[in-house]
Amino acid sequence: MSEDPALETRPAAGDKNVLQGQHEADKIWSKEGFYAVVIFLSIFVIIVTCLMILYRLKEKFQLSLRQDKEKNQEIHLSPIALQPAQSEAKTGNSMVQPEQAPKVLNVVVDPQGRYTPEIKATSSVCPSPFKMKPIGLQERRGSNVSLTLDMSSLGNVEPFVAIPTPREKVAMEYLQSASRILTRSQLRDVVASSHLLQSEFMEIPMNFVDPKEIDIPRHGTKNRYKTILPNPLSRVCLRPKNVTDSLSTYINANYIRGYSGKEKAFIATQGPMINTVNDFWQMVWQEDSPVIVMITKLKEKNEKCVLYWPEKRGIYGKVEVLVINVNECDNYTVRNLVLKQGSHTQHVKHYWYTSWPDHKTPDSAQPLLQLMLDVEEDRLASTGRGPVVVHCSAGIGRTGCFIATSIGCRQLKEEGVVDALSIVCQLRVDRGGMVQTSEQYEFVHHALCLYESRLSAETVQ
Repeated sequence: MSEDPALETRPAAGDKNVLQGQHEADKIWSKEGFYAVVIFLSIFVIIVTCLMILYRLKEKFQLSLRQDKEKNQEIHLSPIALQPAQSEAKTGNSMVQPEQAPKVLNVVVDPQGRYTPEIKATSSVCPSPFKMKPIGLQERRGSNVSLTLDMSSLGNVEPFVAIPTPREKVAMEYLQSASRILTRSQLRDVVASSHLLQSEFMEIPMNFVDPKEIDIPRHGTKNRYKTILPNPLSRVCLRPKNVTDSLSTYINANYIRGYSGKEKAFIATQGPMINTVNDFWQMVWQEDSPVIVMITKLKEKNEKCVLYWPEKRGIYGKVEVLVINVNECDNYTVRNLVLKQGSHTQHVKHYWYTSWPDHKTPDSAQPLLQLMLDVEEDRLASTGRGPVVVHCSAGIGRTGCFIATSIGCRQLKEEGVVDALSIVCQLRVDRGGMVQTSEQYEFVHHALCLYESRLSAETVQ
């Protein structure tokens, strides 16, 4: 009987220890263990998420590379089309857009320069590399930045349509409306205000031409400078030698309006190149020009112009040029020429002004003013004939000074006032960059002031 109590108490103590151990284990699992599992699972989820993100980014990057590669391989010149949605492709700095299929946008330009878009459905792609014609805007404006793109490298293509930006519209509005009429006394005063003339000049948009506005293939081969191009709306077009050769109609020259807006009073052009001499004489013959004014040496560090006239007799294309006599003046040389084509003849005076220094303006405006007066006398004696041809090297700097001075002197004589700002703006509408620097702008005012003093002296006499 004494063993029974002992046997009964031992199991009870063991059961108690087991229960306490299980309780402690449950206690541990419910705190530290639970936290450890949560932390482990969180880390695992984060790692998996990061791996998935990296995988997606890698996949997207590879897809983008493939698309760019396919785009570079398959891109070609094609019509610009309107998309059903408002997701029009934009070229940025590219000259080319990928093919857009369903609808083609044509732009119709009326004589006043307004443009109207027309949408035409098409079921096939036109073989022409571009569908749109340029509207020939002259508002490539407001920047003196040089363009280095040569359109001749594109071959036989037509450019994209040019849509004026707000800045370009403002520039053209300025060119068409800017004015500052000066009386004779005000002209004398403003000549002494160099800073005022410089700030006024800097406000005038340059109105340079974008190469995309000229739809003649390989025209770059006939430009002396890639950045100096003729404004399309006033460009001189040669009569084509071949109806299929549009390049034969191209010459880097513009008709320039004269005093009181007279149409085609002048032609401003670049100095002839070795491959454009025949074109130059064809233009002189075609336009029946009585006078040629050359304001550059043949070479000033670099070539500025080729020798395009003969010593005695020369044939340039279909035009025969004869030098009748040569007169040497103090600052320029005058040649009397006879042009022949078949049984027809034309008499032309060639003025070669050589006193303009390289990369600056002359110290005195007197020689240029005298040249202008002599040319004006010949022009008046040739009533009924064509425009006076003026060129330097690029056909905008010294050429612009000569033409601006001619128009300004005529205005002073006829009206007793002059508006040099309006004159230069009108010149730049016709040919971008005319009167190229602020120094040249000041020089024009000095020449006008000198002419005004002559008029005053004549009035006193």
